[in-house]
Amino acid sequence: MSDSAHTAFKQIPLVDIAGLYSEQLSERLAVAEALGRAAREVGFLYVSGHRIDPALIERLKQRVRSYFAQPLELKMRDYIGRSRNHSGYVPEGEERFYGGKVDRKEAYDVGYDLVDRPQRHPMLGANQWPQMAGFRDDVKAYYDAALALGNLLFRGFALALGLAEETFVAQVSTPPSQLRLVHYPYDETAEDRPGIGAHTDYECFTLLLPTAPGLEVMNGEGEWIDVPLIPGSFIVNIGDMLEVLSNGEFVATAHRVRRVNEERYSFPLFCSCDYDTVIAPIIGDTEHSRYTPIVCGEHLYAQTVKTFRYLRERWEAGELVLPYTARELASFGRLRER
Repeated sequence: MSDSAHTAFKQIPLVDIAGLYSEQLSERLAVAEALGRAAREVGFLYVSGHRIDPALIERLKQRVRSYFAQPLELKMRDYIGRSRNHSGYVPEGEERFYGGKVDRKEAYDVGYDLVDRPQRHPMLGANQWPQMAGFRDDVKAYYDAALALGNLLFRGFALALGLAEETFVAQVSTPPSQLRLVHYPYDETAEDRPGIGAHTDYECFTLLLPTAPGLEVMNGEGEWIDVPLIPGSFIVNIGDMLEVLSNGEFVATAHRVRRVNEERYSFPLFCSCDYDTVIAPIIGDTEHSRYTPIVCGEHLYAQTVKTFRYLRERWEAGELVLPYTARELASFGRLRER
């Protein structure tokens, strides 16, 4: 295993990150210490004290509700399989995670909207946006605000690992950081399928805004722990890439969404480094680490190909090739050990 103190936690810690906005290094370091403790012991945390405007969040929620209320045939005009950068509508059954049944959800995925230069990578380019008036404006406004908050957290995690504050953000200019707009419909007559199966997130960390309960995380003893809502806060969890960068000091904690008891929306932003960034341990005994280097975007792309039906079918047909560094699904955190 690693030197991580991943524990048999029973609840998720709350960290007030207001001090990360301070000009005083001592205040930023105090927050970083709390971030590091949560990342080592749990891999999940709530964050309060952010500066994202609640009105911006409310506009996002209203716009997304309106979009998913449309008939399926209208949403399928924006099908993700028609995009060049993995953006668009994701119907129920399109994706399947490690060891799980077909997920009971639909989604709309957008990324860093790279419209001013030629596309060089499969996960990074101009987004496919729906024709719905106001959708692009409201979703992009939230994306930009959440991305800025993610960069602030990158600085905090760097300090938590004893690194220079700019270590990670220096590798974040046009990242393949994806925002998912997820809808978990409620149907009391439906079979008992999970909203989303057990998995770890591929990127460095996830900044999550849910509208209802349903999230569960696996503690250090393999038990599933409920994550209730705390109004005004975000949920943050460590992903595969930060596990590698921290040489296992931070652990990518497995999580899932159980069968929901009410309609639920969820807005995770998966915070990543730039596509070509080489992800390798940068602290501890790097010479004898069990982690081999991976290229950030290639890892993201390979895992996405194995998860999404439209990409998996192209891969199996020989129409696309996985990077040679591709890992198996569930290569990190406690799922790796099972």
